[in-house]
Amino acid sequence: MEEDLNFSQVAREVNFRSRSIKLIFLAANLLVSMSKKKEKNPPGGRDKEALKETLAEIKQRFGEGAIMTLREVRSVDVDSMPTGAISLDLALGIGGVPRGRIIEIFGPESTGKSTLALHICAEVQKKGGNAAFIDAEHALDPDYAKRLGVKIEDLLISQPDSGEQALQIVETLVRSEELDVIVIDSVAALAPKAEIAGEIGDTFIGTQARLMSQALRKLSGIVAKTKTIVVFLNQTRMKIGVMFGNPETTPGGLALKFYASVRIDLRRIAQIKHGEQIVGSRIRAKIVKNKVAAPFRIAEFDIYYNEGISFIGDLVATGIKLDIVKKAGSWLQYGDIKLGQGAEQAKIYLKDNPQAVKKLKNDILNSGEPSGQ
Repeated sequence: MEEDLNFSQVAREVNFRSRSIKLIFLAANLLVSMSKKKEKNPPGGRDKEALKETLAEIKQRFGEGAIMTLREVRSVDVDSMPTGAISLDLALGIGGVPRGRIIEIFGPESTGKSTLALHICAEVQKKGGNAAFIDAEHALDPDYAKRLGVKIEDLLISQPDSGEQALQIVETLVRSEELDVIVIDSVAALAPKAEIAGEIGDTFIGTQARLMSQALRKLSGIVAKTKTIVVFLNQTRMKIGVMFGNPETTPGGLALKFYASVRIDLRRIAQIKHGEQIVGSRIRAKIVKNKVAAPFRIAEFDIYYNEGISFIGDLVATGIKLDIVKKAGSWLQYGDIKLGQGAEQAKIYLKDNPQAVKKLKNDILNSGEPSGQ
């Protein structure tokens, strides 16, 4: 009886082992067949001629430049336009705001957002370019713009009736390929048609955010192709109930934060006084987002109420910070040139000597050193 039990147990074990061996053989065959299938198209053995034909078909359907290798892209260097503040140009990392990109300049009231945007327009016009100003706030002062160096007779100005109209005008101008910079002042003032048609007190949740999201999806591609600089000015708002972290936010939803290549946060850090009279503000600009250079650099410059950004003053301060302008006691010296006793005398000398300004500007830009912290 015991022999019969042992025999049946041995038989079961043999049967189990034979099944296990069969499963192992099946798994091995499956792995071999899979490896053979993979070997049909190894990474280096694909048909390159077929790929060339596919690329040619894509280019034929969608035009040249629709698809390319990175080797075929002209240059990774990004063209830029000066901002009118050399310390900010250095902080941006490429000598100014990048062409073919969307820029957001934001901050509290009276921090120089419109002033900075108008200086960018003036710099574009100096280089022979065309500028447009979409005045959604209906607050542009032509006389002030002229004092900043803007050629107001050549500046295109639009005061749209709604956010849709404003953004449609921007798209049309960008598609024309004739504009170098377009300023929208401001995102907060881009009221959707539904909001304008409604009653005061009606709730319109998310309408402006949807409008901005749709517009930016359309603009981002054509802006890059036409090399147009699109500058959105924006205000700040306070989030309700925020106990920790930054309670500030900007209107218009999250789309602009994502699509903007550069975001500049402007803050007034001091008042400039002549005696008891306040004549200007000290502005700190922080690059909170930068897709073309290192972010989080800081620049500081002065804005005077009647003349805008003090370019000469910023030039002297940046030269001192980079040790290009030397201090010898109270005197300031640039190379063999004695600029004067103190920053004010140095500014007077440079205003009377444009060649020295040009040389100092080039030396600062070629230093390769950011002026920000």
